[in-house]
Amino acid sequence: MKTFSRQQLWAHHSQEWREPAQIVSQWRDAGSTPKSMLSAKGTPGWWEALERLGITLFVTREYEHLVIGISVLDGSPHITFLPLPHPSGLIVDRKRNHLFIASTRNPNQVYTFRPIQPGGRRLNSFAKRRAVFLPVQTAFYPGALYIHDLAIFGDALHANAAGQNAVVRLDAEGNFKRVWWPKCIESAHGPVFSKNHIQLNSIGGGATPRDSYYSASSCGIDRRRPGHLNYPVDRRGVIFSGKTREPICTGLTRPHSVRLSGRRIWVANSGYGELGFVNQGKLEVVTRLPGWTRGLCIVKDIIFAATSRVIPRFACYAPGLDVDASRCAVYAICSKTGSVLGRLEWPLGNQVFAIDWIESQTSVGLPFDIRSHRTAGANALFSTFGFTG
Repeated sequence: MKTFSRQQLWAHHSQEWREPAQIVSQWRDAGSTPKSMLSAKGTPGWWEALERLGITLFVTREYEHLVIGISVLDGSPHITFLPLPHPSGLIVDRKRNHLFIASTRNPNQVYTFRPIQPGGRRLNSFAKRRAVFLPVQTAFYPGALYIHDLAIFGDALHANAAGQNAVVRLDAEGNFKRVWWPKCIESAHGPVFSKNHIQLNSIGGGATPRDSYYSASSCGIDRRRPGHLNYPVDRRGVIFSGKTREPICTGLTRPHSVRLSGRRIWVANSGYGELGFVNQGKLEVVTRLPGWTRGLCIVKDIIFAATSRVIPRFACYAPGLDVDASRCAVYAICSKTGSVLGRLEWPLGNQVFAIDWIESQTSVGLPFDIRSHRTAGANALFSTFGFTG
């Protein structure tokens, strides 16, 4: 075993934990994201859609431990990122200009971000011109919650606790309270919160939990559970009504990302790469995409929907997909016609979980710029901590 002198150890320790990305995520390898994982190809229609709407998109790529910010800055494509451990659910509180991101590992975490205040002589030139989201807080929650999607009801943050077949209200001190669950998990001995039986994985957030909708892989408790590779998935997925706690749409396959827009309930039918809305209890498909559809937000007349590659050992969960042809990408889709306006693809990307947006004048992204792989003034940026709002 190699030994070190006291001076060598001091020098080694002095150089550790100098990278802001490591400090933010409390993850030693966060400073070594391969450039190849960040490389993206966007079509002209994609950037035109973002610029026309004047928005920044935020995307969680869970298995690569990345959050991506996508915008158009001064007429040019602008992509930023931040490494976080296994990010899943993501939601922007556009009322308070907060961004919340769930980290689904054991224990679970939820990070809170706010936009920095532009200006200040210590900030780099990029930050002086535009605000970016920086983390200000994280809270830990039991891993048994198995947090997936996030929603805001009133001023309170809520999450799908897929591990408990329920929706929970979260506070900033690591406490949670179950506030909703479907009738199908109730038994003579009370609701079954002990294990993940139905993969309750997304929230179509209305004004309250009762006014919302929820997707799940099934509506019944069985001896086989969603994590089992022999779990039957085809056409067993549902969308629950918050009011009745019963299914209002059936025949889905591993559905995700329920979202409300006007009177329509949109959903990604992941196992078939479909995107559509609920019509008389069934899915009306608007478009099919090449991959596992998951991650969805709607801005005016444009739907932003993501596809992921199918992990080979989970190919049985995607009976309607050509697994080898699946892509890791985000698409801009016309909600009226279903036509694809453009896409942004990560050739070496893997899995997308969630998408949400904010006006670019509030934030153009995250602290690290993929063009230089690291923002030159990152230390100054993280030293400033002056925030808007």
